[in-house]
Amino acid sequence: MEDLVSLCKRRGFIFQTNEIYGGLQGVYDYGPLGVELKNNLKASWWSSMVYERDDVEGIDSAILTNSSVLKYSGHEDTFTDPLVDCRKCNARSRADHLKDNKCPSCGSNDLTNPRPFNLMFKTNIGPVEEGASFAYLRPETAQQIFTNFKNVCDSTSRSLPFGIAQIGKAFRNEVTPRNFIFRVRELEQMELEFFVKPGEDEKWYKFWIEERIKWWVNQGVSEERLEIYKVPQKELAHYSKSTIDLMYKFPHGTEELEGIANRTDFDLGSHSKNQSELNIKAKVIKNNESNSKLAIQEKETNEWVVPYVIEPSAGVERGFLAILNEAYRTEEVNGKNRTVLALKPHLAPIKAAIIPLKRNDQELVTLATNLKTKLQKLGMGRILLENSGNIGKSYRRHDEVGTPLCVTVDFQTQEDNTVTVRDRDTMKQIRLPAEGIAQYLKEYLN
Repeated sequence: MEDLVSLCKRRGFIFQTNEIYGGLQGVYDYGPLGVELKNNLKASWWSSMVYERDDVEGIDSAILTNSSVLKYSGHEDTFTDPLVDCRKCNARSRADHLKDNKCPSCGSNDLTNPRPFNLMFKTNIGPVEEGASFAYLRPETAQQIFTNFKNVCDSTSRSLPFGIAQIGKAFRNEVTPRNFIFRVRELEQMELEFFVKPGEDEKWYKFWIEERIKWWVNQGVSEERLEIYKVPQKELAHYSKSTIDLMYKFPHGTEELEGIANRTDFDLGSHSKNQSELNIKAKVIKNNESNSKLAIQEKETNEWVVPYVIEPSAGVERGFLAILNEAYRTEEVNGKNRTVLALKPHLAPIKAAIIPLKRNDQELVTLATNLKTKLQKLGMGRILLENSGNIGKSYRRHDEVGTPLCVTVDFQTQEDNTVTVRDRDTMKQIRLPAEGIAQYLKEYLN
């Protein structure tokens, strides 16, 4: 983990937020390379969930959430952690994380009784702070999908099965943020709510478990580092019929990378009016204030159905950390250490670096700049002009940040318009016509 944290700071992947003022625990900023890798990861998820399927729509919903949404979803009552304080050193810890009922800071067992700690952030709405004029920063993206269920159905004429996908920020007032970006207070989620006919939920539940494992492997995550953990009945979330956690061997230990849950009809039922008419089994709702029936009419029978929901939900930050961990390696080449970030090409922050052999040779710089501009217009991702003047250091720098290809414009380019293309992983170099680089890069990235 220390190596990854050092790399992230040194090369501009991740910074501690507000670092010049001492930072803010559990909150991070993504630098020039980090934002590219993060966006590429999200784009890969969106492509696989929305573009490559014919049964999923996407939305982007608001972060501010009406308090009634989280009241009737059950979050106000259940989204808490048990908290204890150490009377000796005043350290605060989650009760369920203690070992032998001792303070993790000083070892004392003189602790307060556990008390509930609400994980949701509140904020005031309007110019005057009043008890009733508040909203929550959403603790998950899922509820905004459920409350938009009718809007999506009405505007797209979807029939079961179909899904609604969303990527967005969520906020959790974690008691103990830890392990770099693994557990944070401001996070991004990649969530799909996939609506199915009751009775078909188990089939789709198994389907999405298999699909999500395949997707992570395609991002470069080793299947050997993945484990499936079936959450015991007594530990299930209040909305879940069954849940598996896709566990990954992070540097700090094996923990959850993604969860896939069978949420049954709990959520649509929780946000619907006249539940008895719809025969909904929601567990927490009485006198719901909602004015909608969140159900879908079967075209064949004209019967109204409250769908069951299968939810694959992944954290962007945890995916980012897992992919960094997989890609990072060091090796010795000709007696010198080389650090390599062997990212999948579609995730790499920089797709190719264009390097003039001499920085003060105007003709070489112009040729390199023109090639960079041409490649950038193709829309394949970021192409960087690397005009440092030291070809060896340029190669090493781009190995370390995961750039798959380095293209060198040299004196031979002036003679025959060919360039040298160097592969990050093999370090092999080939000579290609400059006009063929665009096609070569397209094929390489695909």
